[in-house]
Amino acid sequence: MAGFLHLHSTLLPSASLLRQRGGGHAVPRRRRACRVEAKIREIFMPALSSTMTEGKIVAWNAAEGDRLAKGDPVVVVESDKADMDVETFHDGFLAAVLVPAGESAPVGSAIALLAESEEEIPLARSQAANFSSSAASPPAPQETVAQEASPAPPPPPPPAPVAVSAPAPPSSATQGGARVVASPYAKKLAKELSVDLFAVTGSGPGGRVVAKDVEAAAAAPKKAAPLAAARPDVPLGSTVPFTTMQGAVSKNMVESLAVPAFRVGYTITTDALDALYKKIKAKGVTMTALLAKATAMALVQHPVVNSSCRDGQSFTYNSSINIAVAVAIDGGLITPVLQDADKLDIYSLSRKWKELVDKARAKQLQPQEYNSGTFTLSNLGMFGVDRFDAILPPGTGAIMAVGASQPTVVGTKDGRIGIKCQMQVNVTADHRVIYGSDLAAFLQTLSKIIEDPKDLTF
Repeated sequence: MAGFLHLHSTLLPSASLLRQRGGGHAVPRRRRACRVEAKIREIFMPALSSTMTEGKIVAWNAAEGDRLAKGDPVVVVESDKADMDVETFHDGFLAAVLVPAGESAPVGSAIALLAESEEEIPLARSQAANFSSSAASPPAPQETVAQEASPAPPPPPPPAPVAVSAPAPPSSATQGGARVVASPYAKKLAKELSVDLFAVTGSGPGGRVVAKDVEAAAAAPKKAAPLAAARPDVPLGSTVPFTTMQGAVSKNMVESLAVPAFRVGYTITTDALDALYKKIKAKGVTMTALLAKATAMALVQHPVVNSSCRDGQSFTYNSSINIAVAVAIDGGLITPVLQDADKLDIYSLSRKWKELVDKARAKQLQPQEYNSGTFTLSNLGMFGVDRFDAILPPGTGAIMAVGASQPTVVGTKDGRIGIKCQMQVNVTADHRVIYGSDLAAFLQTLSKIIEDPKDLTF
């Protein structure tokens, strides 16, 4: 569960109590006074992660006036890390949408009204004018019953929750800052049939692309595209606001500037590691998993490099070695975490890494899968980058930037010239906790493990 969304109830009068006659005479018994209550619930923007302050509505899965059953997905909300479907715990009608798709709202502000019956929809829509999607906080939950000779309002009831599915299937795609909303099956089908979702007109609620739209696009005759008329992916000359994820990345990067960081580089020979990788690659092992395993084994011997300082007055020796690895995804950057990397074998670690990458690119990661890292790896070696410096993520002690392994002319111990494959690694660390000698010792240990990697497969 990434978070909860609350529905607060407001009870509205729809009948009056009957009065008794005065005068002291016996009064014939009348039929019992009845009270019919109309219930309208306010749906609020949930907090889907500990760092989320506002959410963006990706798509409403239902239109105004649609009937909803308990468990139906109502809306897709984009947090700073993932898109999640929100399900309702109540039957009713989506009476009024206060925040349309594409707009954002602060956590806790009302985004829609849910009516208990169809007759209450007009009343709910009249109330919608009193709400503002930009409100800083939701009204306090209350339940009142107004009637003739109205008594004092009863105490407020507990809020009724709406669950957020975990993990939620992806429901949108982005390209050059633009977004197309599609059902999970439509996205899968589009990939299988090589259909560009941006060229498909959706027939679902709010223009959402559904499976039949993709099938129709795949069956339609293909138009020959002009040779020199490719669609631009970047809107040149325009100003594009940050996505929610980009805003979170920006905030973290600015916060990192407050940490007194320093950097240490090291050259590691990778011939033995490259040979091992070629030998076990067919078994599903990835180079990322090998590097994460080697790093975790080195951190076991140097726990201070795995520590973190959060308050500026103390630091924590983390009990687990959780290797976060930076992954670029469409519209941002995220760091899936290989938890307890020192305790998993290389094959389990590789399978786990593949699973995390798939979930990250589908925006399905749960908070503990991206915010529990104790040491971070950033690898640009696969792009041919030979060296670079990485920015320290807030709340961690160190991050290691890994460059490409390249053939290098070196001097051998017997005074001859030879060629070895070497890579450059640069570690950025929090100098409040980790000192130069700590990083030097850690990098020496890491070098020994990589240059003699026989223990990586145990």
